[in-house]
Amino acid sequence: MKILKIQALQGPNIWSISRKKLIQMRLDLEELEELPTNKIDGFRERIEALIPSLITHRCSEGCHGGFFMRIDKGTWMGHVIEHIALEIQTLAGMDVGFGRTRETKTKGVYNVVFNYLEEKVGVFAAESSVKIAQAIINGEAYDLLADIQKMKEIREKVRLGPSTGSIVDEAKSRDIPWIRLGTNSLIQLGYGINQMRFQATMTCKTSNIAVDIACNKEQTKKMLDAASIPVAKGSICVDEEDLTETIKSIGYPIVLKPLDGNHGKGASINVLNWEDAVMGLKYAQKYSRRVIVEKFITGYDFRVLVIDNKIVAAAQRVPAHVVGDGINSIEELIKIVNADPRRGYGHENVLTEIDIDRDSLELLEKRNLTVNSIPEKDDIVYLKSTANLSTGGTSIDVTDMMHPENIFMAERISRIIGLDVCGVDIMANNLTQSLKENGGVILEVNAAPGFRMHLAPSEGLPRNVAAPVIDMLYPLGKPSRIPIIAITGTNGKTTTTRLIAHIVKNNGFRVGFTTSDGIYIQNHLMEKGDTTGPISAEYILKDPNVEFAVLETARGGILRSGLGFSRCDIGIITNIQEDHLGISDIHDLKDLSRVKSVVVESIKKDGWAVLNGEDEYCLKIADKLDCNIALFSLNENNKAIIEHCKNGGIAAIYENGFVTIKKGDWKIRVEKATLIPLTMNGKAKFMIANVLAATLASYLYGFKIEDIKLSLTTFLPGAAQTPGRMNVFKFSKFKVMIDFAHNPTGYRGIEDYLQSVEAKRKIGIISGIGDRRDDDIKECARIAARMFDHIIIRQEKYLRGRTEKQIIDLIIDGIKESDTATSYEVVTLEIDAIRHAFSLAEEGTYIVALSDVVANAIEIVQNYLDAEIENKVV
Repeated sequence: MKILKIQALQGPNIWSISRKKLIQMRLDLEELEELPTNKIDGFRERIEALIPSLITHRCSEGCHGGFFMRIDKGTWMGHVIEHIALEIQTLAGMDVGFGRTRETKTKGVYNVVFNYLEEKVGVFAAESSVKIAQAIINGEAYDLLADIQKMKEIREKVRLGPSTGSIVDEAKSRDIPWIRLGTNSLIQLGYGINQMRFQATMTCKTSNIAVDIACNKEQTKKMLDAASIPVAKGSICVDEEDLTETIKSIGYPIVLKPLDGNHGKGASINVLNWEDAVMGLKYAQKYSRRVIVEKFITGYDFRVLVIDNKIVAAAQRVPAHVVGDGINSIEELIKIVNADPRRGYGHENVLTEIDIDRDSLELLEKRNLTVNSIPEKDDIVYLKSTANLSTGGTSIDVTDMMHPENIFMAERISRIIGLDVCGVDIMANNLTQSLKENGGVILEVNAAPGFRMHLAPSEGLPRNVAAPVIDMLYPLGKPSRIPIIAITGTNGKTTTTRLIAHIVKNNGFRVGFTTSDGIYIQNHLMEKGDTTGPISAEYILKDPNVEFAVLETARGGILRSGLGFSRCDIGIITNIQEDHLGISDIHDLKDLSRVKSVVVESIKKDGWAVLNGEDEYCLKIADKLDCNIALFSLNENNKAIIEHCKNGGIAAIYENGFVTIKKGDWKIRVEKATLIPLTMNGKAKFMIANVLAATLASYLYGFKIEDIKLSLTTFLPGAAQTPGRMNVFKFSKFKVMIDFAHNPTGYRGIEDYLQSVEAKRKIGIISGIGDRRDDDIKECARIAARMFDHIIIRQEKYLRGRTEKQIIDLIIDGIKESDTATSYEVVTLEIDAIRHAFSLAEEGTYIVALSDVVANAIEIVQNYLDAEIENKVV
């Protein structure tokens, strides 16, 4: 077997709209294509022995053990690998269950698809599952536990922490979209202008000054003391001299902790003598030069969580410990505790496994114990000096036991420090009494406090502390999304996108849009290039200036990664025509329509799909959609349009020279096509189709007819506004048009337009694209031969696996097959081809450059035009 490619899908895709996180592995079974599982001796026994938990996979049999039944009957190795990849992720603590395996049109090559929780783990699972299957086939031993541990380690390294994850989960439950910004815990909630950001548990509303105060334990202590809040006595030490003075002032026992520390790092508690105090000072200074030395307060460690100045949870934190049974050693007791299914590696479970470190050994030494000591029955042996869950501690929820005075104090502290999310650490015998009565003190105040102890306490009620964070960021009525109109199809996507963006901008929105020539915000070019994939869509959705997104969405991005958004308000399919066939397992229009349909299947329930009523594949897609459907057509007598409107549907039609909205039997004329510049005086039919799609989408969103009309008449086509879309340059003796047409449908559109153009001679500059099918290249040449008197063939770009000669030969074959008298010649370089066309141009010549790199062609022609205007010799 051989892995040909692994790709991670991250949005709605051709395999699933709702399951966005999928691994797609292209796998060549090679000789195993002839060996289903029932023809491999002992395969069933060996796979069951290695991964017995696969018996829970019901598979298509729909019953317990169904997958093993399939193995007995005989199934192909791609299907087996799919199940292995799912199960090993589940065994590593990532419960996944969706998978598909489909044979491609290449014999023995399969697409193996399965879902993942963490991308890097998913990729590892894909590679590992193939190795596991091969080992089972060969009858070789395989260390499955090592792979499972590796996946746990990868997940722990890349996953969101429990606090961050809980806020993301709460946002998802409220249908608030989220984007991870980078690889750490910085998260964007919402899109565009409605976004909010947070990192760990610090939000975009968190005050910088408040964080600085909280991180400066000395400053915090002074502010709280000044506000009559009880704090532990002590001071800051930098050397042994300071330590001596402080101990003289407060006496033993003491606590030492780094001034800038967190998570209990560098802390020493209940220090009773000078020797231990000096060691504690040096230990703390590994983390911070300045060390807090305070009176050790006896009692329990409590954490109170305050969000938006309101108490939401309180927990008693218990340091990692074991309880003696008089039989087992401390090391054995730790193993028993770690066997608790609630404990796991890092943050994978609600509790963390206990390990032995310097802190543990020092605590044991103070009690004259080692890890081999056997504690007496019921003797509690503490293994950490702090109660952090990340070091194996546990928590007990005490939220409902807090004294009103303590609630008032904690909420007041959050305001004094100025934190929107605030963790208050308290040492006291209990929280049921006022701290003023029981002598408890505030130890410190934390910015970015952890949520884990409240989300899943060892004892007591779990608290959904993420909910008040979302309540604070998105109070009732505040939107999190921005409107999204997504445009896909074979031809006309870019023009339709630009026209809709123009209409949106004219209606007062700050619009961001993506096209095949760049990313734009308010018509400012941000990034140049083909930007029609998910990364470009996300670029727009991450920009805090954007109020409305209009996204051209091409097939390549959908196949490569899925959509860059979870859903859209309006989705448009301009048409589904032959282009890019034979690439990425897309062999015919049925395959292509499956790709394009991803956009309209991702429309929200009350949104609109705007579909080409003349395209049979668009109409087939309409039958399976759950959203509202609207159609557009150049022919008002189109059967689909008549039926659609008869049933009360909405359509955009071209009737009696007008762009018209039709609702049932009513017609609303928007504008005469000849007055819409984009239609080239009403002669470019395919441009009228683009106008219909844009007009219909704008109307359905809610824009007024008069505003749409104004936008249609002020959208001026040209190299600046619509680069490469019928850009006409007028020279003194001839005209030049540049267009991006690169497939048979695009060529036919140009042919239709040229029939209305009066010209003494029509010269075409054409090329081919190497990864298109032979007949696609030849068909473009046949059409070119019909519409031009003379053809100049150029071919310097987009060879894509072919030689220049192979592509040129196909073009020449197509020209010859056209049965016309069209002459042709080859001028390889584009600049030379254009220069040569100009040299052939006589009075009244019309030159058409159908260029695959429109920016280059536009620049070349514009330079010639500028030179002519300035009366320079070319």
